[in-house]
Amino acid sequence: MAERFEDARNHILDCGQSIILRKGFAGTGLNEILGAANVPKGSFYHYFRSKEQFGCALFERYVAQTERGITLAFAPDGRTGRDRALAYAQAWLGEVDGRCWADRCLMVKLAAEVADVSEAMRGILAAAIDRRIGWLADVLGQGLVDGSLPAGLPPRETAQMLHHIGLGAAMLNRLRDDRSALDQALASIRRLLGAAPAGTGSAVMMASATPPP
Repeated sequence: MAERFEDARNHILDCGQSIILRKGFAGTGLNEILGAANVPKGSFYHYFRSKEQFGCALFERYVAQTERGITLAFAPDGRTGRDRALAYAQAWLGEVDGRCWADRCLMVKLAAEVADVSEAMRGILAAAIDRRIGWLADVLGQGLVDGSLPAGLPPRETAQMLHHIGLGAAMLNRLRDDRSALDQALASIRRLLGAAPAGTGSAVMMASATPPP
């Protein structure tokens, strides 16, 4: 019974997410979600108290999925802290089928919109971004310890800057429909992290740091 409940709930979330990624949260009507999921309104309210609660559930599930991927991306694997941070940035701003990963991110696409719509949804996204920046700061701190990053680099402030650079580049990429902003962002991140010191091992493996779409 519990498994069927979760399957049905996830089906509604899947259908809603695909529409919301295209049309935004406010631009997606409840009837559109119901039609895509092929469920009556009464069934929707069996799983979600309101559209806002549906949005919270959607973000909570998405955050959990992406955080599993980020945990793997940031896991110690023999690379330096600098290489792990740079690999994550390259994966985040790299392109697949002509679109960067960041452009597929529910958090990137909807953060500004839902911040004005729902305090509950805003809180979920804000906490997730803070955790992501915290993980990146930990990796940068490890880069200071292993000598792959310049001494004196402030991990938390640098992690925030890396996140903001990537977020801005992803938005410009969508507006301009070219990757010049992504390339400029990656160049800025490399300058910010400094050149890899000789002997620290500078091979960057992008695949292992690819975040979920």
